[in-house]
Amino acid sequence: MHKDPVGALALFSGGLDSILSCRLTMSLGIKVTAIRFVTPFFGYELLKNEKAYRAGVKEKYGIDVRLHDVSEPYLKLLRDPAHGYGKNFNPCLDCKIFLVSEARKLMPRYQASFIITGEVVGQRPMSQRKDTLRVVERDSGCDGILVRPLCAKNMMPTRVEEDGLVDRERLLGFSGRGRSDQIRLAAEFGITDYPRPGGGCVLTDPILSKRIESYYNDHEIVMVENVRLLQAGRQFQLPGGGWLVMGRDAAENKKVKELRQPGDLVLKMKSRPGPTAILRFGDDPDDRKLAAGLVVRYGRKVKKANKEARVILTQGREKSEIIASPLDDVII
Repeated sequence: MHKDPVGALALFSGGLDSILSCRLTMSLGIKVTAIRFVTPFFGYELLKNEKAYRAGVKEKYGIDVRLHDVSEPYLKLLRDPAHGYGKNFNPCLDCKIFLVSEARKLMPRYQASFIITGEVVGQRPMSQRKDTLRVVERDSGCDGILVRPLCAKNMMPTRVEEDGLVDRERLLGFSGRGRSDQIRLAAEFGITDYPRPGGGCVLTDPILSKRIESYYNDHEIVMVENVRLLQAGRQFQLPGGGWLVMGRDAAENKKVKELRQPGDLVLKMKSRPGPTAILRFGDDPDDRKLAAGLVVRYGRKVKKANKEARVILTQGREKSEIIASPLDDVII
């Protein structure tokens, strides 16, 4: 009689460790479904073309990945994480507990018997110590069913291993911050094209994290679309309550424009190159004038004495114009 393979859910970040964790578990004859959780702070742009993303991961690494948007509950978590923040606005331990908890809820949907992660003991000082790894297992409700294939031999056996669902002898004992073991294992699996270590979580960025924390302090209700806009371009708070965001270069101009919401004004100079800007909450006429002056100020410089420029304001299908001079740096 045919027996269905044991199933596992993997927390998948797209990084090398999560790729290897999936492939190692798959090599044991276990069916792995990788779950990539997305929030405004990581992976959100993938939602625009999930089909292409899934196909790319499958082609490159042979891994079946699904996207799950957990933005709303994550924004609530960020307001008051039980284990506090790191150096900046990063709730690393609570973040991991939350994501593992969300994976546990998905186990019946994907017919999974346990969860795997790409964590390695000692790789991260706050969230990947032996004691904190144990806290994640306990507080996520995953006692006995959370396996870390890359460092399992440095930890006590889980119930999954003791019950024989996973062959512990074929799991590994990686530790520390080095990557030589991972690179060697990737070569064994024939994986050569994999992401290099990134710059880390947005919430650990000293500048962006302060901007996001300030927003939380000033707003009782936190909206996904506003949190996404916080992470783009130059930002200005205008006297009448307007919020102006403008790109610094062509790539940021495109991103800013993509982040516009119904009711936002898009500002762009008509006569010469410059930033694309979004004015949110921009009903105040004086704010619109200031916003136009800022767009001219950060546009391409001209030598002529009259440096004013025509700025087009687009709101939905409606367009208007403001002739503005560059705003003085003292006012900025």
